[in-house]
Amino acid sequence: MLPEWAEAQFAALQTELAASEKQRQEQAGEIKQRDLKIQKLTLELAYYRRVKFGAKSESLSVAQQDLFLESCNEDQAAISAELAQVQGATEKSRPKPTGRKAIPPDLPRIEHRHEPASCTCGQCGAGLIKIGEDVSEQLDVEPARFFVHRHIRPQYACRACETITAAPVAPALIDGGLAAPGLHAWVLIQKYLDHLPLYRIEKISERHGVGIARSTLAQWVGQLGVALQPLVDRLSELLKQGKVLHADETPVQQLDPGKGKTKRAYMWAYRSNDLERGPPIVVFDYQTSRSGQHARDFLADWRGDLMVDDYGGYKALFQQGVTELACLAHCRRKFFDLHALPGGHPVAEEALRHIAELYALEAEVAAAEAAVRFALRQREALPRLLSLHGWLKAERLRTANGSGLARAIDYTLKRWLAIRRYVSRGDTPIDNNPVENAIRPITLGRRNWLFTGSERAGCRAAAIQSLLATAKLNGLEPYAWLKDVLEKLHVWPYSRIDELLPLRPTEVH
Repeated sequence: MLPEWAEAQFAALQTELAASEKQRQEQAGEIKQRDLKIQKLTLELAYYRRVKFGAKSESLSVAQQDLFLESCNEDQAAISAELAQVQGATEKSRPKPTGRKAIPPDLPRIEHRHEPASCTCGQCGAGLIKIGEDVSEQLDVEPARFFVHRHIRPQYACRACETITAAPVAPALIDGGLAAPGLHAWVLIQKYLDHLPLYRIEKISERHGVGIARSTLAQWVGQLGVALQPLVDRLSELLKQGKVLHADETPVQQLDPGKGKTKRAYMWAYRSNDLERGPPIVVFDYQTSRSGQHARDFLADWRGDLMVDDYGGYKALFQQGVTELACLAHCRRKFFDLHALPGGHPVAEEALRHIAELYALEAEVAAAEAAVRFALRQREALPRLLSLHGWLKAERLRTANGSGLARAIDYTLKRWLAIRRYVSRGDTPIDNNPVENAIRPITLGRRNWLFTGSERAGCRAAAIQSLLATAKLNGLEPYAWLKDVLEKLHVWPYSRIDELLPLRPTEVH
């Protein structure tokens, strides 16, 4: 039998071995996950290289080929950036020379002189002597005005210890890149806010005497999309802290190069509730189908009140703890379409009058606190809702099946429980207009860009448009906000990422 001290030492050793084995298993799991992601990204990168060089053989028009190749180049740059992140490279590799054109010498130069922090040698304390300077240039742009930042770093030598001192080169979001943050921001604004394809941006730059190749623009867009993704992820987290959300979706076309045509995809939109405290947020989620599973995946464990239209894809959510709110504006449109017919429709006109009274009450308390709004809804809106419900049921008995009026009434009565829920609280919305307004620029932009070049391109567009649309909702000028973020992002700690989000400063979570 071992003495007590030996047993204690043996037990301690067993505990230490168990902890070491657990740590080893965890590290092995992390390594396996990293290797799997590297393998996935490597295969995806190989696929994009293959389809890129095979695009000319597909039955695509010249314009379609151009847009497809733009997305392909962007995706390649994004995948390469993700691979570098996963592999944990200690040094950023500079991009291979692409034969880019020299910056035109006639552009105005803004010189930035970077002097060392001290004019004495950091090793021996002796005075420094200037022996030369390192000069690098970055192309930048203000809307409709290109200019160049000229960075001059004088080099000083110490005769005593034969060392050279110069100001360090500032880190950049895209290491060794031609563009300054202002130019990067301008390209993203042109592409995602003004909905211009890269070939048009290339033409714009050429008109100003600066030739920026489409391949270079595509590389920037792909890499910037990866760099900005953490902001979008954080924005999604903050969005889902709300108790009430809006949701909607709109179709977009995605290029299918293997078949030489396009296929339907969807841009899902999720919007915060303006009647709750906090800054407004909208997040877009690009998916290749309209399956309700996408909404369930995005919302995951979120539980609250969800304002939606009558699309069946949301129904499964309402069986998992999410409460359905129905849009009164959708009901109103059914009656408005009847009223807009030549000669009008008296019953539809009466329905519109009832609904207008409810909206007039909401306008009275638009800026009020939730408690005040709730009191008014209970006192004024609820009796009007009950009156509207009884009137609709009576009119339905007098209306022929299959008529336009019957369909409008049936739609409203079918959703009645979800419609009237807004009066049960003071912080629930009456309709889904906020998210429809947020998604409208995308539907208008489709006329310019026609389709996305790939699923990755669609996801990248959704992410960047989430940031820009949220900036607009918060009263921020998108270009100024984005330029500021791109100047800071590469050295900004993730623990302070909320400070970079496009939210009103006083309301950042």
